[in-house]
Amino acid sequence: MDATTSETAAIQFHSIPDQSVSAIITSTTSTFPQSKRHCFGESDPGEFPLAANPSIVLHVLTACNLDPQDLAKLEATCSFFRQPANFAPDYELSISELAALDMCHKRAIFKPMTAEQHQALKQRCGGSWKLVLRFLVAGETCCRREKSMAIAGPGHSIAVTSKGAVYSFGSNSSGQLGHGTTEEESRPRLIRSLQGIRIIQAAAGGGRTMLISDAGHVYAFGKDSFGEAEYGAQGAQVVTTPKLVESLKDIFVVQAAIGNFFTAVLSREGRVYTFSWGTDSRLGHHTEPNDLEPRPLMGALENIPIVQIAAGYCYLLALACHPSGMSVYSVGCGLGGKLGHGSRTDEKQPRLIEQFQLLNLQPVVVAAGAWHAAVVGRDGRVCTWGWGRYGCLGHGNEECESSPKVVEALSNVKAVHVATGDYTTFVVSDDGDVYSFGCGESASLGHNVAVPEEQGNRQPHILSPELVRSLKQISERVVQISLTNSIYWNAHTFALTESGKLYAFGAGDKGQLGVKLLANQTERGNPERVDIDLN
Repeated sequence: MDATTSETAAIQFHSIPDQSVSAIITSTTSTFPQSKRHCFGESDPGEFPLAANPSIVLHVLTACNLDPQDLAKLEATCSFFRQPANFAPDYELSISELAALDMCHKRAIFKPMTAEQHQALKQRCGGSWKLVLRFLVAGETCCRREKSMAIAGPGHSIAVTSKGAVYSFGSNSSGQLGHGTTEEESRPRLIRSLQGIRIIQAAAGGGRTMLISDAGHVYAFGKDSFGEAEYGAQGAQVVTTPKLVESLKDIFVVQAAIGNFFTAVLSREGRVYTFSWGTDSRLGHHTEPNDLEPRPLMGALENIPIVQIAAGYCYLLALACHPSGMSVYSVGCGLGGKLGHGSRTDEKQPRLIEQFQLLNLQPVVVAAGAWHAAVVGRDGRVCTWGWGRYGCLGHGNEECESSPKVVEALSNVKAVHVATGDYTTFVVSDDGDVYSFGCGESASLGHNVAVPEEQGNRQPHILSPELVRSLKQISERVVQISLTNSIYWNAHTFALTESGKLYAFGAGDKGQLGVKLLANQTERGNPERVDIDLN
């Protein structure tokens, strides 16, 4: 962008408390001649040399990918960043707002939107491009958009490369691998029918798979109809190759979550849609039990942008992005206290989990296990709640918690990622260390403790977080953990490293690990490299 020809007067430049931000700005001024320069005080303000060159300031702010909060701090501490910058397309926007808008345009889901859609998203997020940027960045952080990922589904597995190619392996009784057959695959196999389509997200459920393309289209295969009437009654037929979900073609989808008895999708505008449960608890919309069309979740979420959804056994969690901060809503079955409201009652409409405000915790990642849930806060704290069987909450016991409770055993760990399954939980720290706790069956926790034969070689349950030392030995930083989230299947686990290497352990009786097992071997206790490069 070029500045207009209008003359720019000298402005006041007050002290900026955030040293990292002030260093970025002041470092650009040293090459410009100046008569005098004061960076603090109001009695003798001096001049801010870059006021005459706002294009340079805009370039620096955009190129450095500043956090939306840092841009807001600049506006709060210096009038230069608050006043209109006189740049197209909106001459009334400030420099910090323009920088946020430019960074929004770098995002894949923002680029194809029309100008009208941009403005609608801006109003939905709170009327500021900085808030839109925060919404987009939050979604990228918790959902690994535009990055490689691995999904440990119930008996089958999905791996998505950074270029959008998809591999599948494991159980295939319903065609959930997408290869046009119902034969099992013990090694990763490319889904060739997706050639030319870039996949950015995946979800796996019992005998079914959903894939999301960079164009917002949803492809489904396996059992169940996903709302497609032409497939017949739900679960009556199978689809063995990826097929476009026609009922979602008018919704630009960025994430899907498959729970027991329901499916949910998230649009790029932050709206949540669900397929009817087929029971009286119709997950926030009042339709007939046999209505299979996707319906928007109304109530409290109607006007709040959502950045992530997570589905468990008959319940759904939604990570919301308010102008004032992040929060979590829950809806569905409250058995075991997994909705987080201090009770075990069901909720037919999305309801705010208020405990995070009392804990002064800003949620940034949410995970929904079969019977328990977990959240990572911006400060790195981890909270868990729900049914505590086998110690899956990490509090040193097997008691239920009906409200989010901080995992004190991780007080010296700054967490960045959490994953939950059927009574199991994994936490990834900012330095790539992995901790796990909960049910030790199927060796899916990764500890592989020596167990006497008289105990049936079963791995012990872990009631408090323990470092997964077997992953420490691979000498690579782990960035994602995925584990089976189903009460009907033996669990397996994937660990994805920063370089795109994939390691698997746990149950492998259906080939879902993607590695070779010895004769009569049904699981692996130690992580083994899967022969696939996801980068």
